[in-house]
Amino acid sequence: MYPNPAFRLDDVPRLHQHLRDHALALLVSQTASGPLVSHLPLWLDPAEGPYGTLYGHLARSNPQAEALVEDGRVLAVFQGPQAYVSPSLYPGKAEHGRVVPTWNYQAVHARGTVEVFDEPERLLPLLERLTNQHEAGRPLPWRVADAPADYLQGMLRAIRGLRLPLDSLAGIAKLSQNRNAADREGVRQGLAASTLPSDQALAALMTSPS
Repeated sequence: MYPNPAFRLDDVPRLHQHLRDHALALLVSQTASGPLVSHLPLWLDPAEGPYGTLYGHLARSNPQAEALVEDGRVLAVFQGPQAYVSPSLYPGKAEHGRVVPTWNYQAVHARGTVEVFDEPERLLPLLERLTNQHEAGRPLPWRVADAPADYLQGMLRAIRGLRLPLDSLAGIAKLSQNRNAADREGVRQGLAASTLPSDQALAALMTSPS
């Protein structure tokens, strides 16, 4: 991650909240034949370890699952809101014209060494935690126990669990902090007026305390 100090996120609770809000991660690992990448939701236990521990699962047929048994070192990338920033949003454009397009975004990189496990007694609670997190707030939340037992046992045999204790957690929030107050407010207003949900979400981040 590009370590521009103006954009760095170091506050662990805020980093943890980003992991919860944007739970679908890119899980990247390296093999002798090149990198492997999977898209998968991860559940965070914030109290386990100095930076927390992530849990998830891969399909047993996914080549990355077997590769992680051999070398479990991974990078999990959690992408947040992102938006193109037009020079026209800067009031400074009319004054001096010394502006160019850029991209604002928020993302978190989590690193550690994965433990792969297959035991049903560990997989089932993992599925329940993942499900309960994302079903919370629904009028009729679905529960893992709603599925027939034989069907559920078959699904458990088709996956491998992942436990990822984090030894590094780094975030970046590029929210026009390197611009003056007028330009930053111009960007915020322009993104807030956009019809794109990602633009509006980024504008909300620019309103929040850094």
